Order: sequence, then C-alpha cells, then structure tokens
Amino acid sequence: MTLKLTTIGSYPKPPPEGGEFRLRKALQALDRGGATPEEVAEAEDDLTREILAEQAAAGVDVVTDGQVRWDDPLTKVAGGLDGFTVSGLLRFFDNNTYFRQPVVKGPVSRPEPIVLDEFRFAKENSAVPVKAVLCGPYTLAALSHDEQYEDVAGLTEDLALALNAEARDLAAAGATVIQFDEPALAAVPGQPAGNVGVLAGVARALLEDVGATTILAAYFGDVAAHGPAFFELPFDGFGLDFVAGPANFDAVADLPAGRILQAGIADARNTRLEIPEQLRGTIERIGRHVDAEHLWISPSCGLEFLPREAARRKLERLAEVKESAR
Repeated sequence: MTLKLTTIGSYPKPPPEGGEFRLRKALQALDRGGATPEEVAEAEDDLTREILAEQAAAGVDVVTDGQVRWDDPLTKVAGGLDGFTVSGLLRFFDNNTYFRQPVVKGPVSRPEPIVLDEFRFAKENSAVPVKAVLCGPYTLAALSHDEQYEDVAGLTEDLALALNAEARDLAAAGATVIQFDEPALAAVPGQPAGNVGVLAGVARALLEDVGATTILAAYFGDVAAHGPAFFELPFDGFGLDFVAGPANFDAVADLPAGRILQAGIADARNTRLEIPEQLRGTIERIGRHVDAEHLWISPSCGLEFLPREAARRKLERLAEVKESAR
C-alpha cells in the first residue's frame, strides 16, 4: 500500500524563541520606523525555512510553506488582485479565527503574480516537494462583499480567470501540485453547502493549461449534499474533511476511479492525539472506495488552530500510520 502524507496550508507559528519571535519583533520595529521591509522579509524567510524543515522531519511527503506571509486565508489573494479593497473582521466559518472581508469595488483582474515569489523561495528551501495553495474562486467570491457584480457567478468567473493565470505561473515555476481551497462548498455546522454549480461553470477556465496536479479542498464540513456533481468537477483530486464531515465517508463512494483523494483524517482543531488503530481503521474504511495509489492522508484542515507541538505530534502520528499501512 502506497500512501502520501501532506498538509493543507497554514501552520502554527513557532514558540517565542523561534522564527515567529524574530518576525514579531521585526514587524513591531517596522511600525515604529526601527526596521525596514527587507528586514521583515528576512524574518519571514527564516520562519518559512523552520516550518518547511519541521514538516519534512515529521515525515510529510508534500509540504506547504505554512502561509507565513498570509494574514488570513483570503486577503493575501484578494490583496493581489485589482478591484478589491478590504474591510472589517469577520469570523472564519465556525472557528475562533477571523479574516478581513474583501470588498469588490471594480472589475477583478490580476495585474501581476501574487504568491509566485514565495512559492519559489519555499521550493528552493525544501527537502521535499512543496504544494502551492490558493484560495478558490467560489469561496473568495462567496465571502466577499460585492459592490460591482450582479451575482456571485459573475464574480467567480473573473476570479477563475485571474487564478488560472496565477496557477499557470506556479506550474511553470515548478509546482507539481496546486490546491484550490473551497471551504465554502462544504456543509459547515450552522450553514448549508455552497453552490457547486457556480464553480462547475468556471472550473474549465480555472484549470485551463495548468500543467500540475490540481486538488480541490473543501473542509470544515462535508460535501454530501452535492451528490455526484461534486466529483464531476474536473480536478485531479479532492481534499475532504472526514473529521468535521463524517458524511464524507458515504459521499466518497461517488469518487471516480483514478482521481486522488486527499483524506483529512486527523483533527486539526483539537489537541487530542489520535490513536494509531483508529487512524488505520479510518484509512481502511476510506480504502474501500479509493485505490492505494490515489490515496493521500492529511490533517482535516490547516494546522494554524493548534499549538506548534501538538501540530508536530499530529504529523508524526500520521507518518507513523502511513508507514505501518505501507
């Protein structure tokens, strides 16, 4: 049995003696005029190196850069696009974290690359492959305050074109895996699943000429309400949350043969460490619908909700289970 272990995107910041302390000091000094943007960038580079190395040491096969340079899951991408400003803080789904709501003031376009340089840096400083991560067009449209377009579909269409350009540049720079985060498509507690038809209408434009493996990640809930239509989206694989979305155990029966399943099986929002036997049982249950060559395992969502030590233990436990399953 061949499994891969990957992370979703965000990573907890190291404790005060690590790179996070240096970055925090640099940012505070920048506010006082006592540091330069170049010094902040150097601190961000140091922290990124730490996070890349920690994931690889834990046994992760495909890492992310931890989104060190992201303030929240949306504004990094929105801030790099023409047509957007940002507003006040809103709660990010059912988490105790917040994002600054993007506001659409004009037609959306991408004037220049957004995360290309930081991906290149991560790739050059990682011992294992690095997955590029982007906020998906539907989630960005659904969570933005739109003052320009008539409906979410029109905004999603322009976002798909902009993100396609970003994804093509990432692939050209060596990204072999590109993940589009679409938590707004999951049925999160307290709200229904999003409209998969809107993403279906722009998915071809989003993925056109992207020379990389593409993953659609929907977490914090399940995608059961969409039925087979979810897996008809033209992505190479799908990332599902089997912790917050137990209905995904049945939904995944509709996964077409040959597609990747990135299965989030360790709770990334709870410090409790999973028992190996339980994780192996989960893998076996999912494996009824997915052949081993196409099964990746991961935390249920980004690891930013955990203390660093708890996140590291979770990854090590997943790596232990991956090896025993192999």
